[in-house]
Amino acid sequence: MASAYAQLEALFGRIGALESAMSVLQWDASVMMPAGGGPARGAQLAGLSRLRRDLLAEDRVADLLDAAQGEALDEWQTANLRGMRRERVHAVAVPGDLLEALTKAGISCEGVWRGARESNDFAAILPEFEAMLALVKESAAAKGEALGCTPYEALLDENDPGRRTAEIDRLFGELSGFLPAFLDRVIERQNATPAPPVPVGPFPLTQQRLLARDLMTAVGFDFAHGRLDESQHPFCGGVPDDVRLTTRFDESRYDFSTMAVLHESGHAMYEQGLPAKWRGQPVGQAPGMAVHESQSLCVEMQASRTAAFQGWLAKRLSAAFGEDPAWEAEAVLRRATRVRRSMIRVEADEVTYPLHVILRYRLEWAMLGGDLVPVDLPGAWNDGMADLLEVTPANDREGCLQDIHWFLGAWGYFPTYTLGALAAAQLYATAKAQTAGLEDALAEGDFRPLMGWLRPHIHERGSLTTPADLIETATGQALGTAVFKAHLEARYPV
Repeated sequence: MASAYAQLEALFGRIGALESAMSVLQWDASVMMPAGGGPARGAQLAGLSRLRRDLLAEDRVADLLDAAQGEALDEWQTANLRGMRRERVHAVAVPGDLLEALTKAGISCEGVWRGARESNDFAAILPEFEAMLALVKESAAAKGEALGCTPYEALLDENDPGRRTAEIDRLFGELSGFLPAFLDRVIERQNATPAPPVPVGPFPLTQQRLLARDLMTAVGFDFAHGRLDESQHPFCGGVPDDVRLTTRFDESRYDFSTMAVLHESGHAMYEQGLPAKWRGQPVGQAPGMAVHESQSLCVEMQASRTAAFQGWLAKRLSAAFGEDPAWEAEAVLRRATRVRRSMIRVEADEVTYPLHVILRYRLEWAMLGGDLVPVDLPGAWNDGMADLLEVTPANDREGCLQDIHWFLGAWGYFPTYTLGALAAAQLYATAKAQTAGLEDALAEGDFRPLMGWLRPHIHERGSLTTPADLIETATGQALGTAVFKAHLEARYPV
């Protein structure tokens, strides 16, 4: 008879196949599915989610986990067993009926959100949103009890294993104490010089799509194992051998799709670089979304906004859209590093971006704790923007309806964006120090030296260690704000 561990590996291989199918179905729901397909897709995903949960909840899985604990396992198998146990704890904590209801609610609420966002009508989504939040609270409470932590921390643990709010509060406190005054000084200094020339559109969509593929190729994306499509909210989905990227194109501007593609390509390179030997197993996956976001931001914010890469990009922009003084390298770089108090998170610069995340962290904490009810979200959002960024959204589309996460059921996710930004700063600084000619290569549109460092230090290690240990081992220091702040002060001198 096969060992307990071998039986578990076979079981989790089947569970991994279910998860892969679910990921592609979720991608299709955002990209290809007709508007009327929501209920059927919700039922499909709910059924698969329930099947996954029931497989993990079987008594024999607990017995096998206990038996495998006493077997002779190597380092990767030990880490895999730890991941298996963690997945079972999360799965068993939520009753099957609740899981199905939550899955269906996510698909339904997302569909309503698309229309509400387009028509700038928060009232249209309020009933669905309230129902979604009630289910999220119930699930979070169940998981919190199982994990021995607060409900919010249980949701956070889904996205960033082992992270607790005390650490986030400390890191975000340091950032909120530093960024507002720094932001004032940066804007004052930038406003003291004439603004860089701005290219005038339209920017043909055909050229934008070609440029997007050019950028993905530069980063190293393998088109034999992935593709680029369009969706209302850019994301990276699919599975490591079939990575699905999306972006949003707008003929009136080129920069949104350009940076979104670079961001999602960072995610994609991580997925394509995960250890092939451990496909479908917990240890073969990313250890959490903070690490995943560090990879997208390492590409989009750290590498792609260097003077070296922007010089290469300027040539590509000129070739795509025609000669214009606005495509000169200095002008392109200055626009890429222009700081402004913007309304939209996905379009924010790296100085203001953490403030957008801190706002969402505060709001979702308040909603889950019952201190903020959904009907009051638009006003609380606007007040928070005024407090943190000194701007007020003109409408809910550029306010509380701009992000998909809460309406899709993704709670406890937002902090990983800024945790990822902190990690990205540490990783890029270390990679640059340890890799000769890294930025010389970026000046030629070549990400291979950077990826050559990230592959062994991050990608190929999967979930061999915790997210915290992975970053500390790779960079020589625990996750903190010091390197990120030093990076901002160097790129945006005041």
